[in-house]
Amino acid sequence: MAVQFQVAHSKLVRGAGVLAGGPYNCAEGSIRRALTACMSPSWWAAAPSVAELRAQAEALAKAGRIDPLDGLRDDRVWLFSGGKDTVVDSAVMERLAAFYGQWLAPTAIRFVQLPDAGHAMISVADPQANACSSEQTPFINRCGELDAAGEILQHLLGPLQSPAATAKGEPLRFDQSPFVEGKPIDAGLADEAYLYVPQACLGSACRVHVVFHGCRQTAAQIGRRFVDGAGYNRWADSNRIVVLYPQVQARYGLTIGSWRWLNNPFGCWDWWGYAGSDYATQGGVQIKAVRAMLERLAAPRQAQADAAAGRLP
Repeated sequence: MAVQFQVAHSKLVRGAGVLAGGPYNCAEGSIRRALTACMSPSWWAAAPSVAELRAQAEALAKAGRIDPLDGLRDDRVWLFSGGKDTVVDSAVMERLAAFYGQWLAPTAIRFVQLPDAGHAMISVADPQANACSSEQTPFINRCGELDAAGEILQHLLGPLQSPAATAKGEPLRFDQSPFVEGKPIDAGLADEAYLYVPQACLGSACRVHVVFHGCRQTAAQIGRRFVDGAGYNRWADSNRIVVLYPQVQARYGLTIGSWRWLNNPFGCWDWWGYAGSDYATQGGVQIKAVRAMLERLAAPRQAQADAAAGRLP
């Protein structure tokens, strides 16, 4: 989802960190293609070529559905693939790196490959993180001293102050309904999400980093383990960074409060089209929602009053 949001809004976004993801619009709206060519490609379901990926993205840009792709040229990306990842093959990440290479300088792309890592967020912040090769809930693993969140932020933003020893703030819960047309559940979103605001950011401007949780990592599935344990909040405290943690909701078919049929049983962000055919563009309901959250954060604000009231400042 980070890739999709970055490419769709390349004028706005300045970089992305991607752990076990795939190329932009790889699935082309097909769950079958998503599960094969975009996760575990083979001779009978090959990953799309860089030329195909670029042509599709350029067509969307020409149609005005995403920003012009030249907006990527000043971006930076941090990519990660684990050698024991049985969910997303390293070849998929290599294709993503090659896609980015069409616009980004080689020095702007950092591709980290760790032979012992499974499919998970790699963190030093979660005191109960799984072993490096694990592929079990909550999909937060410890791989020595590799601090994925810290490496992402430093690669994207440049030299930073050391992270705080412990996160000093408390993530704020906020209502996602003002950021969608209709009900959040109809867009595959949860009712509430989280925002981490360092004290220094309550009264003055700060940078914003959006963190998209992985599949099976929603708050409904694992509580605040990802929000607290992915590792971003300690860096945010020391470096004046607001961290936005939007949330989707796992569901299969119909559910309470929604008559829409959405097939997302593992609680993934929409990177194959379960919430609509515009999923990878600025018109996608989830991309529009996160964009609206960022607009609210950038608007003239009464941050202290909103924070005290538990609203998105």
